This record gives sequence, C-alpha cells and structure tokens, in this order.
Amino acid sequence: MIGELYAASLTGLRVWVEHADGTRRPLESDRWLGPVDGDEEMLSRCLPPVLDVGSGPGRLTVELTRRGLPALGIDITPHAVRLTRVAGGLALCRDVFGHVPGSGRWRTVLLADGNIGIGGDPDALLRRVRELVRPGGSVIAEVAPPGTATRVDRVRLRRGRSAGAWFDWATVSATDLPELAGRAGFPSAHCWTAAGRWFAALG
Repeated sequence: MIGELYAASLTGLRVWVEHADGTRRPLESDRWLGPVDGDEEMLSRCLPPVLDVGSGPGRLTVELTRRGLPALGIDITPHAVRLTRVAGGLALCRDVFGHVPGSGRWRTVLLADGNIGIGGDPDALLRRVRELVRPGGSVIAEVAPPGTATRVDRVRLRRGRSAGAWFDWATVSATDLPELAGRAGFPSAHCWTAAGRWFAALG
C-alpha cells in the first residue's frame, strides 16, 4: 500500500503523510518530477559512477545521465522506476538494504530529498551506504537545517480511507551530521546551504 499510494501521488492525486499523533501534511511528490532549486549543489559534486538511493521518479538520475555520467537509481516503487526509465535514466526496483549492484564500487552515493531518513535509522543507513561506496568515494546527502531536532517519526501514507502501513522516517539535522558520519566510518563531513536547502558531503 505504501508503494501504491506513493505511485498515486506521482500521478497528481492528493496523498497525505500522516503522523502517529494524527497530524497530516501533503506528500508533495510532484516537486520531484522536475528540477528543484539547489539540485546543482548535488549534481556538480557527483563523480561517476553514481548511485542515487531512493531515486523516486528519477530527476537526478536522468540529469546525471544526460550529462554523460554513469548513474543508477534505486527505489522500492515500481512506478517510480518506470518513470525514470521512460525519461532516459537507468533504474532498478531495489531496497538499499538488499542486493545492490556494484556494491563497494560506487564513487558517489546520493541521499537527496531527505533520504538519509530511509528506514528511520540513519546510523544503519550510513553504515550500509559505507559498504556501497568505494574507498575514497563520497556520499552527498540532503539534511535538515542546523537547530532542527534530529528525530524518528512514525508515519504512514493516506488517501481518503486508504492508508498504508506505519513506517519509521528519520530527520537528521546538519548539526548532528558530523557525529553521525563519524560513527558510520566516514572521516569527514562538511555541510553547506543553498537555495534554502542544506546539504552534506561525507568522505
């Protein structure tokens, strides 16, 4: 149901992110269908080959491919993977914690659009990503602004009476990112801001 509701949101239907306390916010997935201000801050730092984790409809994977950089997007939603392929990008339906081609050989791993929150356990996610990136490679992540509370929320997707299963999603503040990166085995972490967004490079 999570994948079905997410796929529905990519077709323009209104889907909500519902928190355990009952609060809701719209899932603004339409913003991922085209370029977003600040994307260049990530794209310009990508060295091939690039793995785009949680690639969604593939705007970053497709743009990297357009620039002649070998890139692969992975996402758990088949419809998002199809959108990426139709747009000219290479994508597979994969869970980052499962089998990922090229493990240990990726030069750049992208965690855009807050995807450092995947699984609700950023420590586990970054340790996994550390296995995927090659020695000397880097991770480029989008994080929350300094001062934001690093936390894990219990959420689900909802459209009308249909609701998906509950899942955990983490928010990671730029303030806490260096310590988190160190625990995962990354010797350095640098944060910066552009276009109202915050980014981090882990190497």
